[in-house]
Amino acid sequence: MSITLLSIFRRREGMTHDEFVDYYENAHRLIGEKVLAGYASGYRRRFTTPFGMEADAADPDVVMEIDFPDEATMNDFFASIEGDPDTRAMIEEDEEKLFDRTSMRMYLLDERTSPMPAPER
Repeated sequence: MSITLLSIFRRREGMTHDEFVDYYENAHRLIGEKVLAGYASGYRRRFTTPFGMEADAADPDVVMEIDFPDEATMNDFFASIEGDPDTRAMIEEDEEKLFDRTSMRMYLLDERTSPMPAPER
């Protein structure tokens, strides 16, 4: 059974949302693709825009999802990162350029889906 890891991140202080998205998609994403290759079956970034409310400093700037084929593969991925100091340092150094690292949160998702009728439009 596949497993999805959801992470929420805020941009570092002094960076605009547009700068954040640009750096993430043109630099940080490439690191993610490199280190996730061979482990992940999906890697999605969903950049957020407040809807129906004023923006708040606590709002995340991105919700990231990584799909793994199973929990063992996910655990192998994290073990590979922890076991390679150079890769770990590369990731952490780039995160410092992009994220408020104190805001970083990760969750395993337990997805439930409801069947819905087709919209009547």
